[in-house]
Amino acid sequence: MWSSRASARVKMKKIQRALISVSKKDGIIDFSKELSSLGVEILSTGGTAKSLREAGIPVTEVSQYTGFPEILDGRVKTLHPKVHGGLLGVQENPEHVNQMEQHQIKPIQMVVVNLYPFEETIQKPDCPLEEAVENIDIGGPSMLRSAAKNHRDVAVLVDPADYRLVLDELQKNEKTLSRQTCLHLAVKAFRLTANYDLAITRFLEERDSDTTDSQFPQLFSIHMEKIQNLRYGENPHQKAAFYRELQPIEPSIANATQLHGKEMSFNNILDANSALELVKEFEEGTVVIIKHNNPCGVASGPSLAEAYQKARETDPISAFGGVIALNRRVDETTAREMSSTFIEVIISPGFDDSALEILKKKRDLRLLDIGPSVKGKPTGLDFRKVVGGLILQDRDLGTIPGLTQLKVVSVRKPTPNEYYAMGFAWKVCKHVKSNAIVFATEKQTVGIGAGQMSRVDSVKLASMKARLPIKGCAMASDAFFPFRDGIDHAAQEGISAIIQPGGSKKDEEVIQAANEQNMTMVFTGMRHFRH
Repeated sequence: MWSSRASARVKMKKIQRALISVSKKDGIIDFSKELSSLGVEILSTGGTAKSLREAGIPVTEVSQYTGFPEILDGRVKTLHPKVHGGLLGVQENPEHVNQMEQHQIKPIQMVVVNLYPFEETIQKPDCPLEEAVENIDIGGPSMLRSAAKNHRDVAVLVDPADYRLVLDELQKNEKTLSRQTCLHLAVKAFRLTANYDLAITRFLEERDSDTTDSQFPQLFSIHMEKIQNLRYGENPHQKAAFYRELQPIEPSIANATQLHGKEMSFNNILDANSALELVKEFEEGTVVIIKHNNPCGVASGPSLAEAYQKARETDPISAFGGVIALNRRVDETTAREMSSTFIEVIISPGFDDSALEILKKKRDLRLLDIGPSVKGKPTGLDFRKVVGGLILQDRDLGTIPGLTQLKVVSVRKPTPNEYYAMGFAWKVCKHVKSNAIVFATEKQTVGIGAGQMSRVDSVKLASMKARLPIKGCAMASDAFFPFRDGIDHAAQEGISAIIQPGGSKKDEEVIQAANEQNMTMVFTGMRHFRH
């Protein structure tokens, strides 16, 4: 099962007695029937006991076994020495065995428990504190911890996916499990209780008036589940794995369904995430092409096929081997257009059958379906690991107000087309590595300058990368211009409108440069560094 041959030979004693108390009852009837058919005595509580009894499964109520009734509206059911003594007693310790016999405590060799639905409860809009508190399980985690601590003698099951595996091993090995199996089950139990306690802590911290900054707690823990091991990390000599959040709140690469292609690599995942987060910025049908974690082409259009063509036109050389995200279902026409170029990954909220038929002819092409978009404002934190620590911040979800509400600092006011072009460029610029410069028309990127150490060099790079006419384009900058040289170079290339945060000591000099060239310039008051 989970064990090596050597560890499998070391077994616990035969399972004679199991305590079953579950909130989610998926698979529990069939599991309990087979357990009972093996001659295992079943103890249970409340609703679980009722369900088992109605299914014709012999069951003893815990209150009958302990001689103590459930009290306080069910808050106290299993918190009793006969339960925890039965779980914690070491069967190879004569003193423990004597004490258990003295107090009429029977050993319990298996616990099957899942917990009150606290996390599901707090997902409800405006969940009252009182309702959340009533869904904090006490007896369940206590039994799980007792059983998991004594896993040499007790099997603890928290995952219905393990029911069949455990039954198969019990049937093969005369009602015994290997010590390795019990250790594996104990790890899952401790993992569950750790995540459960973390969810409770975070919920209560948000409502604690004495916690000055609940978003950034004094002790920050990360609990995620592993999706898969990766072949390697950024480079072949680095090991890597992919994890996801336990409570996803929006479409993401971590929750996408891979429909076709090779296994995603470390770098594929980073690029796919960047592509998806950028395409989320747009309402109109849009296509994003990412290469090495930077956009190399973005376009909107009346059809996805046209949007893809325009996005690819921005930088066709870099688009080769790129990662593509779309915010509409991929249709047959778009699939045919994309199939003419080598692409690593395509991310979309869906694929028509005819599109899949075309794209699946590319054996290695990875196709990711993120599902339909979810209404509501995204939330969450962004964190970066540094050696010896972690930097935590809000995700950069900042948006500017309506374009016409922005501060126009130049003499010349923007035309409607210039406003649209600046808005398009600004959305893209937010997702380009700093220093970031984007040239764009109303619906298409024209040149992108990313990751340069000086802003004027990013302007020059955007000019150099441009394959389309720059004259009349808008230019977006992720941060202010420290000198007028970037404006002067943009003017030489034919840029007519500039959108930037402003806030430099040399703003007046920069504005003067724009006025001298009859350019229009607006300030957003918001910076979008992306390191």
